[in-house]
Amino acid sequence: MKSGNCLGMCSAWLLLAFAYGAAIPLTAIGAEYNGPFKRASAGDAQLTYRLIVKWRDAPSGALSKPGATAAAAVQKLSAATGVRMKHIGDVTSGLDVVELEQPLQVHDLAGVLATLEAGSDVEFVSPDVWRQPHRVPSDALFPQQWFLQDQQPAATRAVHAWDSSVGSNGTIVAILDTGARFDHPDVGAASQQGPGKSLPGYDFVSPDPGGTFLVANDNNGRDPIPSDPGDWIDSADLQRSVFQQRSCVEANSSWHGTRVSGLVAALTDNGIGVAGLGWNTWLLPVRVLGKCGGFDSDILAALRWSAGLSVSGVPANSFPANVINMSLGSEGACTQATQTVINEVLAQGVVVIASAGNDGGPVDAPASCTGVIAVGAVRHIGTKVGFSNVGQNVTISAPGGNCVNVGAGQPCLFSIDTSVNLGTTRASASSYTDQFNFNVGTSFSAPIVSGAVALMHSANARLTPVRIASRLRSSARAFPMSSNSPGSAECPLPVPTCHEPSGANDIQTCECICTTSTCGAGMLDVQASVAAAFRPAAAIVTGQVSAGQAVNLDGSGSSAACNRTLVTHAWSVAQGSATITNPDQAIASVQAPSSGSFTLRLTVTDNLGATDSGDVTITTSNSTTTAGALLAGPACPATITPPTTPARDDVFGGTPPPGGGGGGGGGGGSLLLELLLLLGLLARRRASSRH
Repeated sequence: MKSGNCLGMCSAWLLLAFAYGAAIPLTAIGAEYNGPFKRASAGDAQLTYRLIVKWRDAPSGALSKPGATAAAAVQKLSAATGVRMKHIGDVTSGLDVVELEQPLQVHDLAGVLATLEAGSDVEFVSPDVWRQPHRVPSDALFPQQWFLQDQQPAATRAVHAWDSSVGSNGTIVAILDTGARFDHPDVGAASQQGPGKSLPGYDFVSPDPGGTFLVANDNNGRDPIPSDPGDWIDSADLQRSVFQQRSCVEANSSWHGTRVSGLVAALTDNGIGVAGLGWNTWLLPVRVLGKCGGFDSDILAALRWSAGLSVSGVPANSFPANVINMSLGSEGACTQATQTVINEVLAQGVVVIASAGNDGGPVDAPASCTGVIAVGAVRHIGTKVGFSNVGQNVTISAPGGNCVNVGAGQPCLFSIDTSVNLGTTRASASSYTDQFNFNVGTSFSAPIVSGAVALMHSANARLTPVRIASRLRSSARAFPMSSNSPGSAECPLPVPTCHEPSGANDIQTCECICTTSTCGAGMLDVQASVAAAFRPAAAIVTGQVSAGQAVNLDGSGSSAACNRTLVTHAWSVAQGSATITNPDQAIASVQAPSSGSFTLRLTVTDNLGATDSGDVTITTSNSTTTAGALLAGPACPATITPPTTPARDDVFGGTPPPGGGGGGGGGGGSLLLELLLLLGLLARRRASSRH
């Protein structure tokens, strides 16, 4: 949209221009500069007053029981160590949250954790880290989603992936974020009566210390309404200790969860708004972030619940997710508590995806946790965008938005556009981001990957998280080896090669040339990743191995993708020497070596000629061996029926909490604005079809 065609709408949108993150006025930008956002540091809050305790399976069963027993064990630990604290809840059985009577200074934390971990009943203690959404500088409407096209080097070619799959309504992506705006027409509430995309989720934001709900901002704690009430911070909030302790800054509501949701699975091919990657994919909004962020303990409970695992005091999840997106984090290593829960979620077969972070430093947690697909951000030409974090933890990179050749009054040409709300505090009219109120950050690289993974799951629901990550890597396109950047005063030429950060203070805030050790395996190619998911998957189970005796080789657990069939199994010797009996059957056998080892390969082919291979090494010390295990169930995801009653927005547990404008929030909710928005959308609509 050209600035001359705003028709009065731009003034409303510009109110949202600098809602969060780096406030970079367009009038102040000369050559492109995509520097870091404010760092979301685990140490930002100089006081730590909550911990997560993992208990050993002590003979007394002290913490394997809920309720009073847990409280008694915490009291016992407190008495033994002199660290005064109380039990306030749990993440899961044996993983409990405690609140300190006196907050700890960050420099005292290590010593206190060591003291507590010395207890005989304690396996480990992690700080209950405060995480924040990886935020963005602006919001509104932009007609061209370049990142789904194929004209730019870093564009994901999703338009070509849709030729083979637009996703399955048996796939669910959980969005762990600020909640959802169920009234948004592109990501609204799903029900049997309407076309909405968002299933009933849950709100995991717990009360503040002392029992207030300033962070939650909905006047209650955990509840079954994950609506986003807004997460603005105003001058009154900054006078309250709960926000002062976390280095919060004054900002408008971000509607972050609604933005993320639109990228994953906005209603598509409906003539209005934006396209999501998964046309048929369901969204599961799970609220874990309130004003200024949220605690690990809430995020970890939400992770378990999203994956279909039990959480005490919370009803069972009727719609367990296949993919979990977390566009959030903070500086620092993955905690033991976070890794413990992520391991549980991965064991359920759920893929976990997280944004790498926006300060140009090492990868934030939870993206840095083992098994998580960590997503970095690249510019439109494939070089690292200045704000993106880097390092060996990054799995893959995707477009993160960048503002090339921005001058006074000029648009940000490569915004990542998506759904948003126009309210500066509480919700107002629904809308979309654009090149004048632009949308950039690794927060939006991650859901692009989550949308691609949803398409992969729809192609073969038996692929494990390990296989999904492997096929994402193998299908990625190579990074460019040069840049045509004009440079700037902040980032002079030549464009350097990205390097592995040496520590938390090694910050790369300018564009750099990506390598596979800094930005992941390459640039996301949705067409190639979906094609990789449609390949069959070889799986091998061997029987007991005794030197010189026959060993059963079972490849019958291998799988073709959805709506395909396996037609051949072929066993061969990949390394060493051996003779295979029935090498062209799903079940074969081989004589075990009397000493040493050999490696066998199973290659499976489907009815369209696609292949996959898996290897297994047989030694005299093997017992039963499994190589390339797959998830149980059919390759085609089972159809999901949405609820009869759609989820609701803005249901408060009493009088709405204080702070900021109460109603529309200055976003512009007038009938005239909405009519102008509709006219603008219709004017920019192009003929829609599968490409």
